[in-house]
This record gives sequence, structure tokens and C-alpha cells, in this order.
Amino acid sequence: MWRCGATSSLRSVPPERPSVTTSVNTPLEIPALTDAEELTCDVLVIGGGTAGTMAALTAAEHGADVLLLEKAHVRHSGALAMGMDGVNNAVIPGRAEPDDYVAEITRANDGIVDQSTVRQTATRGFAMVQRLESYGVKFEKDEHGEYAVRQVHRSGSYVLPMPEGKDVKKVLYRQLRRREMRERIRIENRVMPVRVLTAEGRAVGAVGFNTRTGAFVTVRAGAVILATGACGRLGLPASGYLYGTYENPTNAGDGYAMAYHAGAELTGIECFQINPLIKDYNGPACAYVANPFGGYQVNRHGERFVDSDYWSGQMMAEFAAEVAGDRGPVYLKLSHLPEESIDALESILHTTERPTRGTFHEGRGHDYRTHDIEMHISEIGLCGGHSASGVRVDDHARTTVPRLYAAGDLACVPHNYMIGAFVFGDLAGADAAQHKPYEGELPLDQIEDAHELIYRPLRNPDGPPQPQVEYKLRRFVNDYVAPPKSGARLSLALESFERTRADIAEMGAQTPHELMRCAEVSFIRDCAEMAARSSLARTESRWGLYHERLDHPQRDDASWFHHLDLRKSPTGAMEFTARPVSPYLVPVEGFAPVGGASRHLGEVHAEQVATAGARETAPVALRQESTETGTAVPVGAKVDTPATPRLLELLSLTEEELPELAVLSPYLADPDPTVRRTAVTVLTESVPSGTGPALATALADPDAGVRTAAAASLRELVETLPPEPALRDGLAAALSEADPVVRAAALDVLRALRLGDVELFAASLSDPDIAVRIEAVRALVSVDAAEEVARAAAVDPSREVRVTIAKGLAAAGLDSGVVLSALAELVTDSDALVRGAAFEALGTAGCPPTLAARAEAALADPAWQVRAGAATALSAADPGLAVPALAKAVADPNADVRKAAVRALTRHRTLTEAQVALAAATTDSDADVRAYAARAL
Repeated sequence: MWRCGATSSLRSVPPERPSVTTSVNTPLEIPALTDAEELTCDVLVIGGGTAGTMAALTAAEHGADVLLLEKAHVRHSGALAMGMDGVNNAVIPGRAEPDDYVAEITRANDGIVDQSTVRQTATRGFAMVQRLESYGVKFEKDEHGEYAVRQVHRSGSYVLPMPEGKDVKKVLYRQLRRREMRERIRIENRVMPVRVLTAEGRAVGAVGFNTRTGAFVTVRAGAVILATGACGRLGLPASGYLYGTYENPTNAGDGYAMAYHAGAELTGIECFQINPLIKDYNGPACAYVANPFGGYQVNRHGERFVDSDYWSGQMMAEFAAEVAGDRGPVYLKLSHLPEESIDALESILHTTERPTRGTFHEGRGHDYRTHDIEMHISEIGLCGGHSASGVRVDDHARTTVPRLYAAGDLACVPHNYMIGAFVFGDLAGADAAQHKPYEGELPLDQIEDAHELIYRPLRNPDGPPQPQVEYKLRRFVNDYVAPPKSGARLSLALESFERTRADIAEMGAQTPHELMRCAEVSFIRDCAEMAARSSLARTESRWGLYHERLDHPQRDDASWFHHLDLRKSPTGAMEFTARPVSPYLVPVEGFAPVGGASRHLGEVHAEQVATAGARETAPVALRQESTETGTAVPVGAKVDTPATPRLLELLSLTEEELPELAVLSPYLADPDPTVRRTAVTVLTESVPSGTGPALATALADPDAGVRTAAAASLRELVETLPPEPALRDGLAAALSEADPVVRAAALDVLRALRLGDVELFAASLSDPDIAVRIEAVRALVSVDAAEEVARAAAVDPSREVRVTIAKGLAAAGLDSGVVLSALAELVTDSDALVRGAAFEALGTAGCPPTLAARAEAALADPAWQVRAGAATALSAADPGLAVPALAKAVADPNADVRKAAVRALTRHRTLTEAQVALAAATTDSDADVRAYAARAL
């Protein structure tokens, strides 16, 4: 049954407050915190579109009480409400293979993908098509009842038309309203969450308001699923109309902002969504629909010009170049098609895709039989479903915040589209259903902050109206963030977005609807800053038009074959981590990710854009003369940045011989941070006696760039630096610095040089920064401090830290009793990755009978990481229990689990039963599994 902590219903205005519709002159009062309507549920789903409805249905089917919040009305909300003309990523058995689809998406995204998430869509998509069919959604079939899948890309047929796709949302709403679902799913329309609440390191609910009454609402939940769609209202359409966007304009980045402020990591935010669309009309030209009928894109000469093999940034780069070149404009060519094809296209494009499309063409006197469709470029947006930006999720839709999930266009599962949104909604609902409502006190400080965000405009009723502030903000997005990008323009964007904070704080509102729009502007601003900082951080060009940097025009796989993750630091700033792409499940020619450690980048700061060039340097003419050759250098050619005399002096020192520390010391203390950073570089190259202590001193430099350079240098030189007391003292002092990059580097070097002890390292276990705590755990493992590491396992709120602890507990030299006791706790952790790492550690630390029984049971865990870890644990268990269990695990549906089982059986290969299982694995569909099995035999 449903629990509600307040006496009144959200569907009506409380008796003590007058209705906002009573009189147009009745001012809306700001409700007190104590007036909050508190609802309680097992699973809170935010967003009633594609992913949200499926998440709610699945969670309810798993026995959870579900609360579905939608700021509009679920019957007609979300991008799906306009209808869907077809599925463009259906992997139908016999027509396409999951591995081919995964490879296709990997190539389309320049290799920067987590294939485990893409593979979920590839392998589960067909079952989802069948599920939707059981609901009443119709997919096109041929005369023999087979799915009429069509080919758009050159490798694989994935497009499945939906002749009655306009009714998809209606069908889903009908499922939500089924009697058995109504008993489990409570829908609250016109309720807009603005923040996810977190406590004890996990999501515990949300806070928002009613967009019709203005009532304040809090929700207590066991898990929260964000399904709020793309950030479609980011760039400004060429028409200037705020809501004339390619994407659903109600999707203003709500979920991106809520996930960010809840502490979740976002990834790929520099990879924008840009699409071709009809000129002067906010609808797609629908090549996906037209191409199977024989339509195609041409320039004004009728020439096909798109060479890229998949809908990608590279395709958009080719498209944009053609539009801007002398062979533009660009058209979707339909006039050559037979009458029956045009009739079929009109029935789809003028009803399902955009009901106003026919009226638009009619108003211009255009007919597909006589006119091709002029195309153009859309404004930028953020969208996982059509590009590769969003909240970081694993293959069960879990974010990096425990019990917080993301699905649909909000989640970063590249090119996931509608079927992927349904699949990840289903995965999120199934996993979230296991959680019960949070029983502690909801965090008052977070509720107060959300209350201020919602109702602040009511205190400024005559302040700047939302449309003006939003227009100004999004115009800056177009001016400075839209590609092609440059460091200078992105830096100006950050200045502009910082000023916009004041504009947002002064915005005025008088009605609940206006409050909703004002809150959306704050979400757009958050997304704009994320987009600008992420684009500034990735110093290369990648994904074609999606991330084209004029100042870094080449793709740089050596430095940037990484995901770029973004999170909110404990200080409230945006900080970044470069996370290596994990090894692929499906090999793709041209890409070879090897995994490895992440690179913490910290905050990304704007370039100096207050003046055009250095103040002390005279302006440069349009054509400048080279001082060496006397020849003219064209504007735009590479010219060295003018250096200060001190910098030139410093650089000259390295030309003749390697300078000693005494010579470099004045430059290390120079007032100019550029000189100090260069001095650190020279010191790192020359490595005179005393380099270690000097670099440790530089860790306290007031300039972040100098500190970062010193930290990188210490890590680079760690194998060659003598472990002297002065270096230890400097590194120990750096553990008190405010910069987490400095603290993490100091711990790393202290550990590597064996200069620390238990007392020194243990103090950093309570550091607010995750990366620092990870280094502290590694340092404690290096000094065999098993008890301190084990204690941290029980209290650290970060999954990443607990995973590091689990892995560290397997290290040799630690007390086995303490280790096994800690691992026994970690194998019951609420997070699947932690459980998996703990089981894997048992494979090294030893797996006594009680833990072996747990490992055997864990082979049935829903998470493949746990099953793989459990198989590894059984490699160290008694063979009488382990081998029969592992023989079954060799048939696990997940290739990584099968590989772990085969590797575990290798340690028991003297037993006949193990040999039989290994022989069967030599015919496995996965090359790795076959290779390990053959090697074992």
C-alpha cells in the first residue's frame, strides 16, 4: 500500500492555502518547509517518458511500490509522445548479430564506449521488441510474418518500421493504468523534482513542487531512477524560438543537473548532439525513414556526399561542410521516388513524426513529388540516445551514487535510441526494486537548498522574466560553445555562465508554471557550464563535428583514448577524471583499449581572455614579419608565444648544460607562475641533487598549474628520487594542502618510496576526496596495515574506495584472519562492483568453506561482475565444492563470467570433471574463453 506523510493529496490544493486559480490577482505564497507533502515509496521514478514508464512497469512487476513523478502528464509526456516512426537499433535474430551492432556503435563513437552497456541493448533489444508487441505496439512484418527489418547502414540491418508508431505512448500509458499496475504504481502528474536527496552515501529520495498548485513536495525512497530525457533546450535554434528545438523542448537538462548535484559522475559531456533537420522547421528531415524507401541526401548538384558509415559526428562534419560550401544547400531527395513510396512516406512523416509537418510544406507550396526537402543543422544538445553524453551508468543502469539510476537519453549509453531507453529502463527498474524506503531523517540542508531554488523567483515578482534570461544564456551557448570550438571561446563562455548566476538569482515569477520554467533555466545553466568545461578539458578533436577543437585539430589517441568523467567536488567545483576505455568485449579493428588507471585532472580553468594577447606586447599586424628570415608570415600561421625575459633566461640555461638546483631555485620562486611552471619542467628534465625536496616544496605553490606540474613530476621521477628525509617531510606537509591533486600525489610518492608509516597514511582515510582515500588505502596496504584497511572497508561511502580496499586485501603480507573477516563483510556489500571485487580477492587470499559457500551462491547473482568474482574465488576453494559449481558457470550467458570460470577450473584441471568442463569450453562462442580453455588442457 502507498504511504503518504501528509494529510492532503498532491492532486488538490490544501484547504488552508487558496487555489492559485481563484483569482489572477491572488499572489502565490511561498510554502514553509514544514508544509512539505512527504511521499514514501520503494522506487521513485523521475520522468514519465520512454525509459521512465518502462522502469516503473518493471519495478512494479518485481514487487516494488513505485512512485512516478512527471512534471507534465504521463499520458503525453516525453519525446515518445510525438510518436515513433520506427526503431533504428533493432537487433533481430537472423537479420543482425549483437556483436556486429556493438562494433558498429564502437566505430561510430571513435572507440570511446563502454561496450558492456551497448551490448545490453544489442542482446536485450529483441526481447524488448517482443515485450512491446505484447503490449500492443505494432512493428512492420512481411508477408510471412517476419520482421521487415531494413538496412540503412552498410553493415547490418537494424531499422524496423512502426506503421502505427504514433500510438506507442498511448499503449504504454494503458499498461501503467492496468489494475495490477495501479496497485503498485502511483503516478503524480504535474510534480517537478529539482534535486535528488542523498544521505549515508546513497540516494534516499527527491524534493520538488507541484507545477499547478506550487505545493512543496518531498519524497522518501529506497532507490531513485532518473529518466528525464536529453538536454534538448541547450543551444538556441536558428529561429530564436526558445522551444523550437530538435529535441523535446520540455527536456531542459533536469536529470543532468540533478545527477550532478547528487554527486554522480557524468561522462562525454563534450560530445554534443547535432542533427540534420528541415530548414526553418524544428523537425528531423527523417533520412532514417526515407532511406529505406530510396531517399538520400544530396547537395544542390544532386550528388551524394556522405561517406561515413553510421549516424555519427563524422557524418555531421561532412554534412556541415557541404552546407557551408559552394555545393550547398543540402537536400533530402525524394522527388525521384514512385508514387506509392511517397504516399507511404507522407503517411508516416505527416502523422507520426511531426503532425505539423504536412502543414509546413503546404504553406510553402512544396510537395515531395516536385520539391526535395532543404536540410540544415540543428542547435547543440546533450543526449546519450543520439550521441554519447550523459550520466555514467554500468550495465544495470546504476550510476556512481549507490541506489541512483539513470536510463534513456539521460544515460551515457551511446546511440541508444528508443529500444535502448526501454532496455535500460527495464534494467533500472529490476535492480532498483530490491530496495526499501530510507528510514533515516531526510537531509534538511538539501531540502532547504531545493526550497530556495524553487521559490526564490516569487520574492522577485518584477525581476527579469524567464524567457529573457534563458534567451541570453542560450545565445551565449551558440556564440561560445557550439562547434567548431576553441579554448578562448569556451573560456568566454565560462565567464558568461558565471555572470548568468546573478541573472538567474534575480529572475521573477508569479505562478507555479513560471516557477517551473525558472528552475529549468538553472538546469540549462548547469548543463551549459558542464558542456563548456568538458570541451575545454578534452584537448583534441574527436567525434567529427560533435567535438571539433580549432586549437587542437587532431585526434590524440595517445593522450585521450579515455572517457572524460565529470563530478561535483566536495568544494562544489566541477572536477574531471580521464578514465581509460575498458578492454572491449567485441574486438574492433583500429581500436585496442587496454584499460589501466584513471588520470585525475581536477578542476579545469578558463584561459586568460581578459586581454587580446599579453599587455606588454605590441599588437601584431595582419601580416607580421619573421625576425629571423624577414619574410611575411600569414595570419593564422603558428608563431611562438612571446616569452618574458625571465622565461627566456630560464630556457637558455638548458641549452648548454643541465643546471644545478641552486641555479634553478630563483626561477622556482619567481613571481610569474609561468616561469615557476617552466622551472618545474626544467628541474624534471635535469634532476639535479635536491630535486625531490624542491618538487615537494612546489606542491604548496599558490598557482594550481605549478602544483599540478610538481605532482606530475614527482610521480614521473619516483623511481629515481632518493628517499631522503627532506623529501619525506615535504610530502608529509603536502598532505595538509587544500588541493586534492597534491594530497593524492604525496601519498602515492610516499608509498612508492617507502617513506610513510601507518600513522601517516591512516590519517588520510577520512579525506573528503575519493582519489586521496584510494591512495591512502594503497599506501596502507604497502605497509601491511590490514586492520586499518579493514576498518575503512566498513565505513567508506565510496564504491571506488571499497573496491580498492577489496583488491588491496588480497595483497601478500596482510594478516589473513583480518583479511578474510573484512572480505566476508565486503562480499555482502550493497554494491555489485564491491561484491565482485571482494570475491575476486578471495581467489588470492584463500577461500575457506564458509566463504566458498557464499561464492557458490553468488554464481546466481544478477550482476555479472559478482558472478565473475565468485568464479575467481572458487579457484581457491575446495575442489569438491568448486568444480561442480564452476562446471555450471562455464555455461553462464556472460562471456566474462565464463572466462573467469575457465580460469578458475585451470587451477583444478587435474580433476576429470574439470577437464570435461574445460573441453566443452574450447567450443565457446567467445575467443578468450576458447583460448583459456585450450591452454588449460
